[in-house]
Amino acid sequence: MSPRRAAVPRPTPVDTPGARDEAPESVRTRALDRAPVVHYACKYAPVELLAGYGAACEPVTYEADSFEEADRLAHPNLCGFGKSLISYALRDDVRALVLTSCCDVMRRIYDVLEAEQCLDFLFLVDLPHLTGPAERHRLEAELRRLASAWEGFTGASFDVGRALASFEPPVARQDARVTLLGAHGPDSLLEAAAEAFDVPVENLTCTGGRRVASPPARLGRVPQQRPCHEACDAQAPGPDPMDSFVQWYAGALLDQVPCLRMADVERRSEQIGTAGQRGIVYHTMKFCDYYGFEYLSVSADSPVPMLKVETDGTRQSAGQLSTRLKAFDETLVGMTDQMRFSAGNGPVYVMGVDSGSTSTDAVVVDGEGTVVASVILPTGSKATESARKAIDQVLEKAGISRDQVTLAVATGYGRDSIPDMDTSITEITCHARGAHALAPEAMTIVDIGGQDSKVIKLDRDGGVVNFVMNDKCAAGTGRFLEMMARTMELPLDEFCRQGLEWKKDVKISSMCTVFAESEVVSLVADDTPVPDIIHGLDQSVASKIRSLAKRVKAEPPYLMTGGVANNEGVVAAIGEALGAPVTTSEDSQLCGALGAALLGLEALD
Repeated sequence: MSPRRAAVPRPTPVDTPGARDEAPESVRTRALDRAPVVHYACKYAPVELLAGYGAACEPVTYEADSFEEADRLAHPNLCGFGKSLISYALRDDVRALVLTSCCDVMRRIYDVLEAEQCLDFLFLVDLPHLTGPAERHRLEAELRRLASAWEGFTGASFDVGRALASFEPPVARQDARVTLLGAHGPDSLLEAAAEAFDVPVENLTCTGGRRVASPPARLGRVPQQRPCHEACDAQAPGPDPMDSFVQWYAGALLDQVPCLRMADVERRSEQIGTAGQRGIVYHTMKFCDYYGFEYLSVSADSPVPMLKVETDGTRQSAGQLSTRLKAFDETLVGMTDQMRFSAGNGPVYVMGVDSGSTSTDAVVVDGEGTVVASVILPTGSKATESARKAIDQVLEKAGISRDQVTLAVATGYGRDSIPDMDTSITEITCHARGAHALAPEAMTIVDIGGQDSKVIKLDRDGGVVNFVMNDKCAAGTGRFLEMMARTMELPLDEFCRQGLEWKKDVKISSMCTVFAESEVVSLVADDTPVPDIIHGLDQSVASKIRSLAKRVKAEPPYLMTGGVANNEGVVAAIGEALGAPVTTSEDSQLCGALGAALLGLEALD
């Protein structure tokens, strides 16, 4: 039993349909006085039924800071959503939770929480995965079982009027909007989407997309009394409002646009390409393959732009998520259409500053778009300080003061930390614009920086058509190569040079930095030639890029940007993996800062 509070007797587990625990009157009164909010994690949760008892219901969008407790109670391989749901249920302010058996994870969560005795009320609705008459009848029985358990816990009575009043009409939107689809929408996704887009965000994920049909008028009519027999005046009761409601309601729940756990998912296509839909953010959950498979299917033929994002039940990737969504917004609206600034009087100078994890780059262009000055500095431990130094040095090289800069544009992961900037643009859009300036013929950009890898597909004008990022770990990034060079006790420039002298292919099988490092140590112990090991690492990076390139349907000509573009061995390996030459520029590392400056110049009136 949880030490946080004494558990109130809860309903009987789901393997005994129709059973009911009768709580003592004092317990029911105390529970009702406290009026616990019922939390739920599935759009099939019967929240309108519970509303008929006066219960308030809230969806779970929680993300845990740590999975320490969840890992202790359940298997570590449980999906991130499952762990976050367990973590949420352990909070002191969560007292009532209704789950549905939409997947095996939910059954496991129920078992864990039931054993832990940490909730006042816990219930699992056994959800059918078909929608025929037999399944509707089975769901009716489940709804009655839940109603009985809730009555026993609270002592409340069902009021059909309250239930009917809780319905929100499922009106299809046609206004300009971005739609969230896929697996359940966590806090970080909902918050980042609301901040990133300049149009409303429609949440049609498996937790947010509740679209239950409006109830028929007959359910709200007062039952008429009728004579029990012609010879007597006694009146027999009419139909039970609860029975009438549940008979209709079970079908209404199952008639929603299905989640991917249902047997027939054909109607899910109704959510894509509807009037006013400007773009789709398709969310998948780490270790849940169902929605990842659907994304691969629907993204190929989607009539609207679509971006895939993945979360793991925590907020650790909130920064990268925000960058990706904002970059997607920039592709939908066009940056120079979205931001306008006055050019003022006198000479025009626009400064772009790219604050990355490894280097901070700055570029100044004049009114014709010609580069006047540029600098590349190591970011070090303080992004703000390195940005100040980069700005001071590029202004000194350009021979101008800060007051003479017409517009200053920030980009990169540290863009919000750069002082005294006029606006900011994501590195996705800036790299696309900078790459188009360096190589107008390029159709795909391969950008490998210190902490992530990107593949960006362009149109003929240098606009972003699609992009994908590896932002979950160091695999295939500059940091990966730095760590391998350190493992082999080589300076980075020597590491890059020796990689060109390989004689024999060596396979590095793991994409994980930690495991790859272990493989390298074993190869060194076996006296494998150092150039061959380095070439194997270059090929592992190329393999990761090839996987990303497939996701955006990349096509040549290719241009490589970012600091790793200076590594000839990696560039050659990527070209081999993609089946086409990959070009670089002497200014490849400045691509983001250059793009920021040029986009700023184009935004001047």
